[in-house]
Amino acid sequence: MSMAGVLAYRPDRSRSSFVFSMTDGAYNTDKLIEFLTELRTHFAGEKIILIWDGLMAHRSRAMTAWLATQRHWLHVERLPAYAPDLNPIERVWGNVKSTELANLCPDILDEVRTATETGLTRVGTNYDLCRTFLDHTGLSL
Repeated sequence: MSMAGVLAYRPDRSRSSFVFSMTDGAYNTDKLIEFLTELRTHFAGEKIILIWDGLMAHRSRAMTAWLATQRHWLHVERLPAYAPDLNPIERVWGNVKSTELANLCPDILDEVRTATETGLTRVGTNYDLCRTFLDHTGLSL
């Protein structure tokens, strides 16, 4: 099971949101393109600046080609090679791991999925927490 997530912020800091998806197995380029396509629908076609780490699926030829066709609504900024402290989404994963997934000893994968969805939903409904994740990076909009 893998997760993909986006923390979204308005430049005036009036709103933030968290959108996530989970899939069995690993996210590959095709699954990430599907996620980004759904993200565009979620944000009703608004222009988005995506800050991305160096995951291989983020840098694949197919992803690069697809991104080139999406420039009318999606702009990508890449983080330095290994910079988890600059990536607010890393705070989301850490928060869920230390809360809902802490000491979890599941018998089946569905228990992990349920606990993870609970945690990610909790994060997504807490605007202050989402803003705190950005503030912790020291980055500004």
